[in-house]
Amino acid sequence: MKILVTYFSLTHNTELIANTIFEQASLNDNAEIKKIKDVAPSELNIYDIIFVGSACHDSDLARPVKNFLESIPDNPSFKLAGFYCHSTMKRNDPLPRSEELFDKWAAKGIKTFKHISDSKGIDLIGIFNCVGAPSPEIQVFIKNEIITDENEWDTYFDQVMEHPNSKDLDDARIFAEKVLNKARSSN
Repeated sequence: MKILVTYFSLTHNTELIANTIFEQASLNDNAEIKKIKDVAPSELNIYDIIFVGSACHDSDLARPVKNFLESIPDNPSFKLAGFYCHSTMKRNDPLPRSEELFDKWAAKGIKTFKHISDSKGIDLIGIFNCVGAPSPEIQVFIKNEIITDENEWDTYFDQVMEHPNSKDLDDARIFAEKVLNKARSSN
């Protein structure tokens, strides 16, 4: 199979996940990795699978990724897998409000991948998300606007700053392998 891993990353969290997915895809397939700014939507149909990665901005995929996805022609021949990094907790993390925080500050990424896939007739075969350490500017925003309780902030900060960690990278490898196997079985 011919595979493209493309991504947008400002803090290198998404780039790290993209590189991990690329390494997994390269084990048995012809894979390429490119920044999203270096990919033209008109060239996408040469691929069997496209992994598209994004940072989470404004509770959703970053604007360059949304623009890229929106510019894909309808009914392409490739299968799509999405991934993104966010600076909130996952739904099952130990903070009491982890599900609430994820739903408010990161869940739109899932909805956007699904909406664009549905509206464009793209076969979406997986979505992966993981926590990524926030930039200093985002840390200030989160502390001042989202997690204002000092104890909750300390717990959040201690946990989020270690991501993406080795478990996140292992999870990204597993995600990539599942996507690849799903694509192989549907051909």
